[in-house]
Amino acid sequence: MYQYEFPHPAITTDIVLFTIRDKQLKLLLVRRGSEPFKGTWALPGGFMQIDEDLESSARRELAEETGIEGVYLEQLYTFGAVDRDPRERVVTVAYYALAASDQMVLRAATDAEAVDWFDMDTLPELAFDHRQIVAMAHKRLVAKLDYSTIAFQFMPQEFTLSELQDVYEIILREELDRRNFRKWILALEQIEETGREKRQGAHRPAKLYRVIDPGRVEIIK
Repeated sequence: MYQYEFPHPAITTDIVLFTIRDKQLKLLLVRRGSEPFKGTWALPGGFMQIDEDLESSARRELAEETGIEGVYLEQLYTFGAVDRDPRERVVTVAYYALAASDQMVLRAATDAEAVDWFDMDTLPELAFDHRQIVAMAHKRLVAKLDYSTIAFQFMPQEFTLSELQDVYEIILREELDRRNFRKWILALEQIEETGREKRQGAHRPAKLYRVIDPGRVEIIK
């Protein structure tokens, strides 16, 4: 095998997976079962294999460490600080992923001792530079709400307009005018009525909607 004269860095992929549970934005973390940072919470991820591309690596690592597959995945940023990994020179390509909470069943596997959801406001200490990665992913998510349909990735197969508005308000951390939101969201022509209704408490039944193209994020500006 040919030997290169100069050393090469290793490449990893890390995944910031968001969902909304109990009306809070949640982040998926795994507790590391090996050094470095054994016992510390971290993002799902690991080393890219020699025969796979970056996205394939990210999807494989997410499935192996958490049992989650088939979620929306988008490349975020490349982190390459010289001292970010004490083992060797490691560059990581970070992804962020979004999914409705009812689509996922967690299971810890490979080198993860445990896997769990954490509120974005009360994250534990994180391994490596993962807090920096999480902060950038959250910033990207908030910004993308304004010019895309990315929020639809959090929705179940059927939902009310109030439930969709809740998602926007949870991520933005601000209340939105109900009438203006509904007018705006329907004008996008990205959701359609299912013909079914959902009763919420003592209120009149609310129409149920679905995303027309659920696997796609549209740019709307």
